[in-house]
Amino acid sequence: MNSIKYLFFLVFTISCISPALSQIKEENDKLSLNSGTIDNQFEFVIRRSGSWQEYKTVKKTWLYTLKSHTLDSLKAVHKNLVETQTVVKTQAKEIENLKANLSNTQGDLDKTNTEKNNMTLFGMLMSKTNYNVLMWSIIGGLLGLLLFFIYKFKNSNSITRDAKKALEETEEEFDEHRKTALEREQKVRRQLQDEINKHKNA
Repeated sequence: MNSIKYLFFLVFTISCISPALSQIKEENDKLSLNSGTIDNQFEFVIRRSGSWQEYKTVKKTWLYTLKSHTLDSLKAVHKNLVETQTVVKTQAKEIENLKANLSNTQGDLDKTNTEKNNMTLFGMLMSKTNYNVLMWSIIGGLLGLLLFFIYKFKNSNSITRDAKKALEETEEEFDEHRKTALEREQKVRRQLQDEINKHKNA
């Protein structure tokens, strides 16, 4: 009975430990000195090195390889750091340029808004409202002058027509008077001629 319990316990323990052991084996298989991260390479050296009391015995070739890989990684990190610093400096300059351009653009925008909301007339800057009032006042004044000149023109034209009509009537009267005077003169001459003829015959 005890042997069955022992056998059962042994099978149960192996079935529980077996997945953990296979996982550890897979992890050990994944570890390599020539691939993976530096952390994995250190882990490989630590796990594969021999133990003696509280010390680890490590192969020199592994240490040199690990050192080489570590230095390569540090060089790569340093190179990336230098490149990153260069990029940061370049971007800082670009940001400064953009800030300067933004400041200039803001100044131009303010100037444009001022010019848009104001008008220059005779060298004086005035708001659009005042400009519109002044322009409409000038237009109203010119329109008033135009109406005044139209009225004066029509009035003068009417006076001229009346004067022409009066002149024509005067000319007609003068022609009539001249015709009457001519007829009278002719009549007087005939009478005078008749009188002269009478005296001659007498």
